Amino acid sequence: MHVIPEAFLSHPLLTAPIGRSLWRLAAPTTAVMIVQTFVAIAETYFFGRLGTEALAGFALVFPFMMLMTMMAAGGMGGGVAAAMARALGGKRLEDARALVLHALVLGLGFALLFSLLAWTVAPTLFRLLGGEGKALANAETYSHVLFTGSAAVWANFFFAALLRGGGDAATPGRYMLISSILQIPLSGVLALGLGDWNGLGMAGPAASSVITMTCAAALQARALWRGKLGFRPAITGIPLERRLFWEILKVGLIASFSALTANLTAMLVTGLVGRFGVAALAGYGIGVRLEFMLVPLAFGIGSGLTTLVGVAAGAHDWKRAVRVAWIGGLAAFLLIGTFGWIVALVPEGWSRLFSSDPQVIAATVAYITHVAPFYCLFGLGMTLSFASQGAGRMKAPFFAGIARLIVATTGGWFAIERLGAGLDGVFAAIAVGIVLFGAMIALPLLVKPWAPKRVRLAPATGASDGPPLDDRHLEPQPR
Repeated sequence: MHVIPEAFLSHPLLTAPIGRSLWRLAAPTTAVMIVQTFVAIAETYFFGRLGTEALAGFALVFPFMMLMTMMAAGGMGGGVAAAMARALGGKRLEDARALVLHALVLGLGFALLFSLLAWTVAPTLFRLLGGEGKALANAETYSHVLFTGSAAVWANFFFAALLRGGGDAATPGRYMLISSILQIPLSGVLALGLGDWNGLGMAGPAASSVITMTCAAALQARALWRGKLGFRPAITGIPLERRLFWEILKVGLIASFSALTANLTAMLVTGLVGRFGVAALAGYGIGVRLEFMLVPLAFGIGSGLTTLVGVAAGAHDWKRAVRVAWIGGLAAFLLIGTFGWIVALVPEGWSRLFSSDPQVIAATVAYITHVAPFYCLFGLGMTLSFASQGAGRMKAPFFAGIARLIVATTGGWFAIERLGAGLDGVFAAIAVGIVLFGAMIALPLLVKPWAPKRVRLAPATGASDGPPLDDRHLEPQPR
């Protein structure tokens, strides 16, 4: 039995100022995500240099790539961070040590699943989304390389989640920042070549992602095993417990389902856009890339919310958990909204960064002008969804994701088939879905803030059934 260090008797994140704590947790991750935004821009540029069919091929595989990334970082990764935060906030050090092993087992399982799907199911899905000819071949090349190395992706994000859940965002932020910066020139060289070498083409950026994530994962693992969280984890002598798997999965599965609905929305809308030709598909790929580039910014703030809310929830301090959620959510509303509004004012300038094809530019401009003004609500909904992970209250994000899926896809189909609105109608349906997504997550928390769940304890033998109890009795007393 390990002795609980003095530091775990009162978690510092329970008493530190919220704004400063959120900045300390969110800033390193946000810095990484900003660099990842430039990585995304650079890689889109590299694909543009390879041609329109390369852009179209990447548009086909992009939703699947983002599904894995969002599940590893924000879905299951959020479940890992929330479980660690609640364990430390509730002073359960033995559970915190064991959660490391349980997280690694789950990460390996999901990595194997994605690798299998990439080689069996993904090519068929690419065809259903309108992929054909060289665009389809490009999509398969990128997919096979990236998903074969998916273990690196899951390890990278799970180690980062474990460290963040313990309140250390600086360590994963530092290593991931370095690897992200290196990824840009490495992707360019591997994609386009250097000197007399012509490069790997579509396989280059995928290989670059796997290489840099492997390095970042190894560095984070070393930090974790050196006791960065105040304890040394172990992978031997710890029994696997259903209870601890469920501690991660009860949040991670619902959060991953939300990621699935977001990416399923993108995939189905890709199918609708594909009906208008390769140029429309390439333009949509550039436009939707902008939206997914904002996901990392929301993740930067949201990851801090998961930790702060999780620690407060573990200590049953629900008033603090709600305050944390709103401070982070409104910050994301302003930050991401500002980015969206700026790009919406210069949509053609943005699209010309990636293509000179007039048809591709027209499709990109149509997407940005319809959707980008509502990114503020996208940011609000995303960050409050991360806060919900820490609280273990995932009902609102679950239904909001489903609503967005239905509105964007069925609305887009209706706009084409019944209204004859064409591509503009599809993009308008996407915008309505985003508005609904943000409102359905924010309004329930505004109307009915999180509060302790009422529970009834099983009566002891011979005792009468008592009145309902709740965890208000467990709230920390003033010192």
